[in-house]
Amino acid sequence: MQSIMWILATILIYFAVLFGISRLTGRRATNETFFRANRRSPWYMVAFGMIGASISGVTFVSVPGMVTSIDMTYMQTCLGFILGYIAVAFILLPLYYRLNLTTIYSYLGQRLGPRAYKTGASFFLLSKMTGAVVRFYVVCMILQRFVFEAWGIPFAVTVSVMVALIWLYTRQGGIKTLVWTDTFQTVCLFGALLLIIYKVTGLLGMTIPEAVDAIAADAHSRIFVFDDWVSKQNFWKQFLSGVFIVIVMTGLDQDMMQKNLTCKSLREAQKDMCTYGVAFVPANLLFLSLGVLLVMLAQSQGLPVAMGDALLPDFVQQSGLSVVLPFTIGLTAASFSSADSALTSLTTSYCVDIRGRAGDERLRKRAHLGISVLFVVMILLFRLLNSTSVIDAIYTLCGYTYGPLLGLFAFGMLTKRMPHDRFVPYICVASPLVCYAIDTLTWQWSGYRFGYELLMLNGLLTFLALTVSSRCTPSAEHRSAS
Repeated sequence: MQSIMWILATILIYFAVLFGISRLTGRRATNETFFRANRRSPWYMVAFGMIGASISGVTFVSVPGMVTSIDMTYMQTCLGFILGYIAVAFILLPLYYRLNLTTIYSYLGQRLGPRAYKTGASFFLLSKMTGAVVRFYVVCMILQRFVFEAWGIPFAVTVSVMVALIWLYTRQGGIKTLVWTDTFQTVCLFGALLLIIYKVTGLLGMTIPEAVDAIAADAHSRIFVFDDWVSKQNFWKQFLSGVFIVIVMTGLDQDMMQKNLTCKSLREAQKDMCTYGVAFVPANLLFLSLGVLLVMLAQSQGLPVAMGDALLPDFVQQSGLSVVLPFTIGLTAASFSSADSALTSLTTSYCVDIRGRAGDERLRKRAHLGISVLFVVMILLFRLLNSTSVIDAIYTLCGYTYGPLLGLFAFGMLTKRMPHDRFVPYICVASPLVCYAIDTLTWQWSGYRFGYELLMLNGLLTFLALTVSSRCTPSAEHRSAS
């Protein structure tokens, strides 16, 4: 019971800091503040905070456990991230800044037409809500297991309280608040990670340099797979998937781009994008290294090695407060930094893209509250349905829901053709269904299963269908957006 009180006290202090930041940044906030932070965010603050915002509770729990099944081959995807962030910085950001966009899907309206615009925004709303639900489910589930279950508090109450806290500290300042809270949460996240690594290294009786050597020599430190073309872990599949995952889940995602669009200039936004893009490699290397150390610790103690998402939580459950407290604060920081930005971006897209009322503060406040309630409902539904590795579930959903966005933006930027706007919604719905059919039939006939490359296939099918159904004559929309 005493340990639970320490955990609760830590969480309360953490939220007290968040609410303090919210109070300072939310003064005299308008919709322009909520949506774009008045375009005054320092690029280095955005860059540092984006590391924490992009590393969700899913990464904190799932990535260390990956070493038990695929070693460190996830680093191949992370290397692809770098090229993806460079592409976003120098291809997409110049377009968004030139058009002075509040939401990036406004580009689709200018270039392709109103139905393409609404379709793109709708796919974002579906994709982001689904992905954010999966990510935030992790922290609610683990906090329930470590703290609230012992007090007999229902899971639904835990979820409702957690989401209500996010709504409270984001409802005024919006994206301006998040630029600063993300910085604080990133400090908490990596501070917790380093403390846990230090603790595990000590339990192994190693110094830090000795631990580095032991990780490098361990069989689980394998990173590259070049010899098996069928494997999902083949280098080129992972690397190219990493490139397109970033282009779609960052460059075509209002949540990730909204913070980058708060920088003072295009040049500053590009600096922030490239900085945190490169930082993902050492960040994920730390998470995977922790996984290797945890496997080594279990083996040295003669204990069975927990698999997948259970690896880190099982170690924490068997440890004292010196591990439980940093784990709790790290997991909370990782999960809240992604969930709060998701709620803010969903509110922005709904008000600007779906309702077309960027200046209506009353609508913004009502939408923010309504989306928070929907968030709670979907988390509870996901708890009933989830049966796969959490991080794989997110990327599988990403492949189906973000693929049409990739196809829409690629068609708009790479061609001068105009689609028949009334066909666009049908094409974007049909493409994921065709992808699912191809994946199922390929598995039945050849035993091959699509991995993250499903995203590229989905985008390609959307692009080809738009091309076939388009006409050659450029329109005024295209000229204004080019």
